[in-house]
Amino acid sequence: MSDRLRTAIRDVPDFPKPGIVFKDITPILADGGLFRECIRLLTAPLTGTGVTKIVGIDARGFIFAAAAAYEMGVGFIPIRKKGKLPWSTESAAYKLEYGEATVEIHTDAIAPGEKVALIDDVLATGGTAGAAVQLIRKCGGEIVLAEFVIELGFLGGREKLAGTRTASLLIY
Repeated sequence: MSDRLRTAIRDVPDFPKPGIVFKDITPILADGGLFRECIRLLTAPLTGTGVTKIVGIDARGFIFAAAAAYEMGVGFIPIRKKGKLPWSTESAAYKLEYGEATVEIHTDAIAPGEKVALIDDVLATGGTAGAAVQLIRKCGGEIVLAEFVIELGFLGGREKLAGTRTASLLIY
C-alpha cells in the first residue's frame, strides 16, 4: 500500500519558496479508498495500546488525526497556533528557520497518565512535532506513538522526538 501512497503524493517544486520541493498530500485526500487505507495504516499500530485520545497538529494534521480518532472511537485533541484556542492553555515555543512560533493545547485536554497518540501529515525539521510532544507531556499524557504520513528523513526531525516512539508511513 505504501507504493500507492507514494505514487499519489505530488511533488510541487519551488513551493512555498524557491528550492523547496513540497510533498502534496491532497491527492490522497481526494481518493476515498486511498484516504481510508492511509487512516487504516495509521490506526493499525494503535490497536490494543489503550490510546484514548489522538492529538493532531494545526492544520493538515487535523485531517489525519481526526479521521483516525473517529475510526478508533476515541477523542480528538487539537494543538493549534497561539491564540486560536478559546480556553485555558499550555504553550510551547519552537524555532523556525527565521524566528520562533508557539503552539497551544487546552490545559484540560489530556488527563494525567492518559495514553495518547500524536498524528501529523509531515515530519520535517521536527520543531512543531517536538513542541507538540512537550505539550502532551506538560498535560501529563503518555505518548504511545507519534505517527506521520510523510517523513523528510534528510531534515533530521526525528532527533527532536528522542524518547518518543515514532513511525512514518513514507520516508523521503
